[in-house]
Amino acid sequence: MEAPMEAPPGSPVELGSPETAPDALAGFTIGVTATRRREEFAALLERRGARVVRAPAIRLVPLAEDADLLASTRECLAAPVDDVVVTTGVGFRGWMAAAEGWGLSGDLAGHLNGARLLTRGPKARGAVRAAGLTDYWTPATESCEEVKQYLLAQDLRGRRIAVQLHGEPLTGFIAELRAAGAHVTEVPVYRWLPYRDTSPLRRLVSQAVSGSVDAVAFTSAPAVLAMLNAARADGLEDALIAAFSGPVVAACVGPVTAQPLVSRGVPAIQPERARLGSLARTLARHLPEHSVTRLVAGSHRLEIRGHAVAVDGELKPLPPAPMAVLKRLADRPGHVVARSDLRLVLPGGPSRDSAEHAVEMAITRLRRALGPSGIVETVVKRGYRLACERDDA
Repeated sequence: MEAPMEAPPGSPVELGSPETAPDALAGFTIGVTATRRREEFAALLERRGARVVRAPAIRLVPLAEDADLLASTRECLAAPVDDVVVTTGVGFRGWMAAAEGWGLSGDLAGHLNGARLLTRGPKARGAVRAAGLTDYWTPATESCEEVKQYLLAQDLRGRRIAVQLHGEPLTGFIAELRAAGAHVTEVPVYRWLPYRDTSPLRRLVSQAVSGSVDAVAFTSAPAVLAMLNAARADGLEDALIAAFSGPVVAACVGPVTAQPLVSRGVPAIQPERARLGSLARTLARHLPEHSVTRLVAGSHRLEIRGHAVAVDGELKPLPPAPMAVLKRLADRPGHVVARSDLRLVLPGGPSRDSAEHAVEMAITRLRRALGPSGIVETVVKRGYRLACERDDA
């Protein structure tokens, strides 16, 4: 069954609905940069009412064509391996499948059977057991940092350690093991390259900078880096960082994914568990709590969301210009906002000659979309205001 899309005009919305409700993300637009399982993740968001913008950022190098993986596998087979760090379940399964394609699966399984298999989390542990091998240890935190500290607490001089990478270099991790005397083989089980068609990602960058999306979700650090690189190529990197540090929420599946943003000062939100379902629930909880303006105007309850407003619980999607005007009026509820001020927030920046007409048209469309009269008032020769009690604090 096709997942439900955003709620149509007139659909009832339960204000303050819980994170599992089908309307929790109604009125919000979320960019999805994932490549693997992107349709599954998009469906999780759409079932909660979100409008999803799909912009795959990266693609995987086919394992069977990866000469670096074959070379690393042969290096592992050249001598006994003492420890194998398994970082992801999909990566380990891919490694075993590639070895089978090369006719090396029996040799590889035999070598790994004699090593300590350190699995980063339950999915990696499950993949090891599914291959008929025995896992040795798994950290409680599911983090590479804890695996590293576990190894560094031992005498690593002369030990041969294979580290299965998970789409990006583990430069510091491997450097510290080598500094402790270990011989480390990097196993690039899958590597990321930029997605072939970069236009969706570049459009998402522009949408984030303009505030046309409320959040962007990331499921891998390479996807974060790909979006930053796309922004840099268009001269928008600083503007993108500013957007993520302001109105646009950056949502990351875990700390490894978030690191490129956190290092730039971006307050990325993360679920407690690094799972797609948890990330969807985190967004469904965070956006209604932090990205919604609630007020009463003209005796009507308003809940202003990303691209829609709920009037007395009834969701009403708004075009960009009326929404921009409504949000500006809601910045100072009850206060008069001049036409010249409203002109500045209109998408496209109309010329001076058309400014007054553009503002009037946006107000007319806003009133028509809201439905009940008396919510937006005209103050003759001064501007417009929301019919709210003034907050002069």
